[in-house]
Amino acid sequence: MPANLCITPDLGKEDMDPEVSTRMIILSSKANVSESEVVNFLHMLNLPLTIKWTCYGAMISGKDKYVRQAIRELRKLDPYGIFTKERGFAPGDPRRCRGHRYGPREGFHQMEKEFRILDYVGEALKNPRDVEIEKKEPVSVDYFKEVLDKALEESEGSSKEKSEDDNK
Repeated sequence: MPANLCITPDLGKEDMDPEVSTRMIILSSKANVSESEVVNFLHMLNLPLTIKWTCYGAMISGKDKYVRQAIRELRKLDPYGIFTKERGFAPGDPRRCRGHRYGPREGFHQMEKEFRILDYVGEALKNPRDVEIEKKEPVSVDYFKEVLDKALEESEGSSKEKSEDDNK
């Protein structure tokens, strides 16, 4: 096994700290900020965080209270175009870093699918409206039985016609 595909990577103490969290910051396609603006803004907050620029926005890691503070401040820039998602591994963790794994990491394709609906989510957040969902009643047993009986009768009728045609 190549050295950079280590099953038990040498992780620091911070990686095992339950107070440390890592969040992905994902920008929708209609976001009013760019990836570079996000990263620069996060650096300007001067919080003790690890900040990584990514193709979808950024990733931040650090004590949970600082991560949440950074996200609160960041979302003020564009509350309907900046989304966050928990990530279980710190930036550069060799178990998930694509530079160590030779290809996209697990979950990237899921995030790619989620990215496609972010504009709709942002629009719904910007323009909320009341929605009523029509609760459909289950089909009654009597009606279900009636439909099955009718289908069986039709099936038997078509079977008789085929057999009569075959006898001619």
